[in-house]
Amino acid sequence: MRFTLVDSITEFTPGTSITAVKNLTRAEEYLGDHFPGFPVMPGVLMLESLVQTGAWVIREATGFQFSTILLKEVKALRLKSFVAPGDQLRITAEKFKSEENDWTFKASGSVGENEVVSARLILRQFNLADGNPRFSANDDRMIAHFRQLWEELNPPRISAEA
Repeated sequence: MRFTLVDSITEFTPGTSITAVKNLTRAEEYLGDHFPGFPVMPGVLMLESLVQTGAWVIREATGFQFSTILLKEVKALRLKSFVAPGDQLRITAEKFKSEENDWTFKASGSVGENEVVSARLILRQFNLADGNPRFSANDDRMIAHFRQLWEELNPPRISAEA
């Protein structure tokens, strides 16, 4: 099962920060089991929404040259409240620093005015072909997929005056 946890990008500052939203609906398959009679977004998926949001900053800043961006480390994760069907999770990620293949973000998610999740994330960028050149075609397919998804999420274009 694959989870896409960013529905749209509402604000974007290239190389620096991003704001995105995830609209939680009863149609989310995992809600049937988490929890019966009290459906809420699992904490690990709240964390994954932060990761996916921060990954868009990396992809755009590097010209989509890396197929894979994964969570290397999470620090100070705080799960403060629930996200339930009908809620809109507003996710922000701000780059704190970047070194070689690792990017550090301060990220959080809110429902309305209430922060429900926050963490400091270290994300690592790489291509599958770095470990095995036979996977370069996989890298190309994944990069093409993320480029298309980026266009579908339709981030606002930042003017030169911003």
